[in-house]
Amino acid sequence: MIIKDANTRTACCFSEPSTKSFQIGFYENNAGSLRLKQVLMKQAVYLIEAMGVTHFISGVDLCVGQFFAEIVLDLKRDYPEVTLECVIPCENQAANWTIAQRDRYFSILERCDKETLLQRHYSKDCIRKKKEYMIKQSNYVLAVWNGKPCSAGKLLSIARNLGKIVILIDSNTYEVRQIKKTSNTAQ
Repeated sequence: MIIKDANTRTACCFSEPSTKSFQIGFYENNAGSLRLKQVLMKQAVYLIEAMGVTHFISGVDLCVGQFFAEIVLDLKRDYPEVTLECVIPCENQAANWTIAQRDRYFSILERCDKETLLQRHYSKDCIRKKKEYMIKQSNYVLAVWNGKPCSAGKLLSIARNLGKIVILIDSNTYEVRQIKKTSNTAQ
């Protein structure tokens, strides 16, 4: 059970696989990307309407992280109480991206409600720190995952151990399932 006090917002963070391990890659207008965007939108609306989520947290990563941030920004028109926090692992996160990718990233940052910079310089563990921060700040973790053992699987385990409600979107089938807090079985 999640207990809310008057000053606490119900929050959801978003976690996704690395673009390298994700089948849609950077192709935004293919059938897989369009289907994933529909599922992400539906889950965000569900979290707002049914679960009372008012604060979303995204790492604004290339591809799916940016899809999700833009979906939340679009939803703010119909749900003005909703806020978006963008978590930046290091100042030069977008330094090696294309100009178009950086423009999209900075456009999202300009429109978000809060930017959280975790550290100035890149380190090997800055992405893990970003995801751990997002999980600790959230009641819910919405994750796109292919089910393979990797850093995402470890972070989802941390989320469950911290009592977070984990909602998984299968990156191959786009099926949604909720993971119970106390076990690895689907609900």
